[in-house]
This record gives sequence, C-alpha cells and structure tokens, in this order.
Amino acid sequence: MAQLLSNTCSIQSVVPESYILPPERRPGQHVVLPCNTIPVIDLDGNRNELIQEIIKASQEYGFFQLRNHGVSEELMKDVLVVAKEFFDLPVEEKQRFCSEDPLEQACSLKTSIDFANEKVHFWRDTLRHNCHPLEEHIQQWPENPARYREVFGLYSVEVRNLGLRILDLICEGLGLEAGYFKGGLSQGHMMSLNHYPPCPDPTLVLGLPKHGDPFTLTLLNQGDVPGLQVLKDEQWVAVDPLPNAFVVNINHMLQIISNGKLKSAYHRVVASNVDRMTVVSFIRPSMDVLIEPSKSLVSESNPPLYKCFTFGDFRRTYRTDTHEGKDPLEHLMIRS
Repeated sequence: MAQLLSNTCSIQSVVPESYILPPERRPGQHVVLPCNTIPVIDLDGNRNELIQEIIKASQEYGFFQLRNHGVSEELMKDVLVVAKEFFDLPVEEKQRFCSEDPLEQACSLKTSIDFANEKVHFWRDTLRHNCHPLEEHIQQWPENPARYREVFGLYSVEVRNLGLRILDLICEGLGLEAGYFKGGLSQGHMMSLNHYPPCPDPTLVLGLPKHGDPFTLTLLNQGDVPGLQVLKDEQWVAVDPLPNAFVVNINHMLQIISNGKLKSAYHRVVASNVDRMTVVSFIRPSMDVLIEPSKSLVSESNPPLYKCFTFGDFRRTYRTDTHEGKDPLEHLMIRS
C-alpha cells in the first residue's frame, strides 16, 4: 500500500524522487497566462442571455466560473473544512478506505492516480465516492469526522441539482429536445475530495497531469488557493479562485453528444507550498448508456464526428490513453 502524502508531507523537506517529473513535463517549463479571460457567468440573470453565455464559454474554453448559483457560501466553505478534517485524521482511521484499484467505484482513498502503474506519481491524495442516489451510498461514506455524512449529504444534493440545471440550459442552448440529459446521461454523481499537501518544490511536480474529464459535467469547489490551469490555444491559463464560485467544465461525453460544438478542454493542477483542498463533483452517465452525437445535431452537411459506444467501454480505455499521453477520443472519431 502506497503511503499517503497527507501522512508524510509535514516531515518532507525535499521532493521524493518518485514524484519528480522529467524536465520537459515540469510546470515551470511552460508560460502560464493570468486568469483574465476565463468567462465568469452569473446564474441569476436573464435566461436567454445566460444560455448564450454558457454555450459561448463552452465552445471557446470548455470552462467557466459560475456565481450566484444558489449553493450557500457557508456550505461551500463547510465541505472544504470537513474534507480537510478527514485528511488530518490518523493514518489508521483513513487506511480502511485506501485502495489502489484505479477503476473502483465504491468509497475509496488513493494516493496519486494509478500508483502501481505510474512512472512518476502525482502530488495529491483523493477520496472518491458515489453520491446518487444518496440513500444507496451514504452508508459507505466515512463516519469520521462526525459531520461528514451530514455536510456532504446536503452538499451533494444541492450540487447535483445545480449540475442538472446547467445541463438543462446547455440542452436548450444546443436546440436539443427538453430533458435530453435526464436519465442515463446524468444518472451517476461522483464526488472527489482532493488534498494537495504543501510541496517543498512545486516546480518539480504536478498535482494532476494534463487531462480532460471523461464524464458529462464537472463542478469544482476550489476554495481560495489557486492551482487549476486550463489549456487554451496551446498555452496554460491559470483559473484563480473567485469567492463562492464554482468552476464548471465540459466533459468528453458532452463534446461527443454536441458533435464537437462544445469543447472538453484539457487542464492540469499545479502544486504549491501551501495546503490546498478541493471538492469536485462529476455528473456522469451510467456505464451501459449509449453515447453518440445527438441525431438532431447531425445532417448530411454536418455528419457525425464520433462513433456510437457505451460509456463503460470508454471508461476502460480512457485511463490508459490518458496516462500514455494519447487523446482518449482519437479512436472514437469517424474518419472521412
């Protein structure tokens, strides 16, 4: 069992060799633009204008920050506090959740991503668990900290409802039939608590490598410590935190369903010399649902760009492709 960073970072004065990236992959080797272009959208606005803003941001960036979204500031902060309390627990308390199975769907705690098969590890510990239906999964969640199930139960319901609301707006903006994303395309909801401990030399490591999210939609509560970067026009753009805002990003399945109209942008996470905690919610399809470009978005003059496949089949190839630096959508594209 790999040792969790959250148990050892306080005694590390140098970066362990197994976490040091090759020089060409280190974050310090790339220019990072300031966060002055990622769109900021106010959910409490005119519906037609809101839809246009979301579609435009999803086409140009695949990312936007969302304000006035209805989740209280108190709850946004509370989940980060409780998440940190979990990672501060004694090692024996966390150990029973540890797993190195990269595809495990139950509540599981991992160090890095796929520790056993990685050439270089990433500067992150993560606790992942399913959230919907809540009554089916909450009993698998940690009971310590004492408030964990209460706080994350309330938060998961509110964030899922927010995610479904955003999908409804995207649905309308794409001209799809009402309720297109209900059912199998949004049946799952998984949450990831990410702990990025202080790093002795952040220029040598990454918290997460370049990747695109494989699901439908992501909503990130990133607190007040920066670390997220988005690839735009082959340059990395920092996504600095805004108070009480979600970072929303389009996932691979939405890019395919929209037939390439929406963009699933590549992103990464850099480490820092201070503690960083994030809580990520993924709206995800069921494993057996068929994914393909929406038939209402394809025509003789606008043929489908992607093949039809099940989400479960894609999940089995996504992780390998991502770790090998391949585009996980490449083998799904239809060649003219």
